[in-house]
Amino acid sequence: MIRKSGCCVLLLCAALAPAQAGIFDSEPKKPPVVSNETLAQIQSAFDDQRYLDAGRILDQALVASGSDPRLTYWAGELSLVRGRYQDALSNFSMVKADPTVSAKALGGEGVALSALGRSQEAMTSLQAAVAADPQAWRAWNALGSEYDRRHDWANAEIAYGHALSGSGNAAIVLNNRGFSRLSQKKADLAIPDFVAALQKKPDLAPARNNLRLAMSMQGEYERAIKGAAATDQAAVLNNAGFAAMLRGDYAKAKELLTQAMKAKNGYYALAASNLELTQNLAKGEAGAEGRANGN
Repeated sequence: MIRKSGCCVLLLCAALAPAQAGIFDSEPKKPPVVSNETLAQIQSAFDDQRYLDAGRILDQALVASGSDPRLTYWAGELSLVRGRYQDALSNFSMVKADPTVSAKALGGEGVALSALGRSQEAMTSLQAAVAADPQAWRAWNALGSEYDRRHDWANAEIAYGHALSGSGNAAIVLNNRGFSRLSQKKADLAIPDFVAALQKKPDLAPARNNLRLAMSMQGEYERAIKGAAATDQAAVLNNAGFAAMLRGDYAKAKELLTQAMKAKNGYYALAASNLELTQNLAKGEAGAEGRANGN
C-alpha cells in the first residue's frame, strides 16, 4: 500500500512539473513579423486593382502575423475599396500613431472620414497626413475635394497641384481637378484635364461624363452627345440639357431633356425634374423681362 501511494505521488509530480516550468521559465512566443515580400505582393495587387488577390494574401498574412501594424493598415485600405468606411476608419485609427505607417494611415483615415460625411475631422486628418509626408498624393487629392466642398478654390487648386506632382499626373486627380474647375464655370480649363485623364485611363467613366458636361457648358451640345453608347444616351442627353439650363439656353434645354426622357426605357425622374425646373426658370425670366419692359 505504501508503494502504491508513493507511486501516485511520483506520477502527480511528473504531471505538474512541465506545466510549472512553462509558466515561470519560458517566454510567450511572438507572432512572426510579416515579410517584405508579402507586403510587396499586397501592394502589387492593389496597384493592379486585383483586390480579391490582395484580400487573399492579406488574410493569410493576418493569420500568421496579425499584430503587425502594416497589415492593419492594408486591412483599412481593403475596407475603403469595398466601401466599408467605418471598418476602414477603425483600422486606420488603430495604427495612425505607429511610425511605420503613420502618414499613410492618417491619409486613409481622412478619406474614410470624408466618405462618412465627417468633413471637418477629415480636414484635420488629411492636413496632418500631408504635413507628415508632403508626397502623400492621395491625401492631397482628398484635401482638394474637401476644399471644393467649401468653395475654397484657391486651396483646392494648390492641393490638386501637389497631388498631380506626387502621383505623376494620375488620371483620378486630373479628373478631380477638372471637375473643380468645371464647378467654377471654367469649362475651358476643365476640358484639357478631362482629356488628359482619358488619355491616361480611357475607361475612366467619370472623366468621360465630365468631358461631355464641360462641352455642353460651352454650348457644344452636338459634340457632347456624339458617340454616346445606346445605354448611356439618356444620361448624356440629360446632362447636356442640364448644362443648357445652367447656361440659360432654355429652349435647347427643353429639347435635350425631352429627348432624354424618350431615350430612357421607362420613366426618367431626373430628366423630368430638370425639365420642370427649366420650364419654371424660363417662365420666371419671361415674367421678369415683361415687368422690365412694362417699366
